[in-house]
Amino acid sequence: MNEQAMIAAAQRGDVPSFNQLVRSYQALVYHTAYRVLGEGDAASDATQDAFVNAYKNIRSFRGGSFKAWLLRIVTNACYDQLRAKQRKPTASLDALLVDPDNPAPGLGEAQEEAPHEYAERQELAAWIDKGLQSLPYDQRITLVLSDIDGFAYEEIAIATNTNVGTVKSRLSRARAHMRDFLLQQQELLPESYRLKRRTEEPKSVPMENA
Repeated sequence: MNEQAMIAAAQRGDVPSFNQLVRSYQALVYHTAYRVLGEGDAASDATQDAFVNAYKNIRSFRGGSFKAWLLRIVTNACYDQLRAKQRKPTASLDALLVDPDNPAPGLGEAQEEAPHEYAERQELAAWIDKGLQSLPYDQRITLVLSDIDGFAYEEIAIATNTNVGTVKSRLSRARAHMRDFLLQQQELLPESYRLKRRTEEPKSVPMENA
């Protein structure tokens, strides 16, 4: 059964079809929430809330990108977590690049790295997470969806209930903030990942591949 057929069946109340949709998207939903919230328990709660709300409201889905529709629910669930708990920005060593219990695809295996390289990647992950948590929520979720999850501007606009122009503006501000944040931590970052000022480029600080 393809995705559109599963959605149609779920809209008719077929629970197994909805459960298959959950299995298809649960990793994406959890990792997005985890990167935004920086905490495993909060991400799990947001993921559960998102799928409960998706099940309750799936009949309102009128076509288009189901993934973007679902991500809008996820972003709202993350915001509710932040607002309800009034969480302060926190740093988690595993929140972005290193998550041993729930490794994100494409980040590489730790055993393939030299010990010092793995330690440096962990350290960089901690500083990137601190920078993410210091961003306003709207910029944070936009940066996560774009530069970590790799979604197109149009999908992010749907997920965040805004328009492409606003997505680009938020993304520009978020990237500038992250660069400034990391520049301020120059002496604390691993030497091989330190950003360069003016025209020089960093050796490697891609948030999804570092």
